[in-house]
Amino acid sequence: MDVRPYRKGDDDALYEVCLKTGPGGEDAFSDRRLLGEIYVGPYLAFEPDLAFVVEDDEGVSGYVLGAKETRAFEQRCEAEWWPALRRRYPLGTYPDDVTEARFVRLIHNPWTAAEDIVANYPSHLHIDLLPRTQGHGMGRVLMKRLLDALRDAGSPGVHLGVGASNTNAIGFYRHLGFTTLRESSTALVMGRSTSTSADQIA
Repeated sequence: MDVRPYRKGDDDALYEVCLKTGPGGEDAFSDRRLLGEIYVGPYLAFEPDLAFVVEDDEGVSGYVLGAKETRAFEQRCEAEWWPALRRRYPLGTYPDDVTEARFVRLIHNPWTAAEDIVANYPSHLHIDLLPRTQGHGMGRVLMKRLLDALRDAGSPGVHLGVGASNTNAIGFYRHLGFTTLRESSTALVMGRSTSTSADQIA
């Protein structure tokens, strides 16, 4: 397995990883592009230098994606990314009891980070690995690459969201120095300073 920077031509493979690691897995979605359009596409379009992938003999099998300035990223998505998707996926495209309906609503009402979060942790990230890549230390390598890139770009801190029931991921992030910034019954927001070199991660 090898970790390398994103390059043009990876997009479809990253969309597939996003789909397969999404809620319910790929079988939960009839539209194979929808999740990637939300959680992958804008990062590749607007922050390609903060995208890193894992590649093995079978192809791309994981990624980490980052945005240096979350508020600026949200504003750019509102101006340049969401309008076309809202036309492609109008509200009501899917019945309310279909998984896709929740994500169509998200396109029309995107989640935005709280001011107290971005004040100290202005960057954010998404990381996903296919099962065949998990357990080999690739998640740690990806996170090191992104944390170093954010530090070198001048970001003082980064945050992420994780499901409250995803105890393995929460433990992984805590081991990398992330602490809980906000918690609800369904999700946590965790953050980490980038001032400490990612090379010092045990």
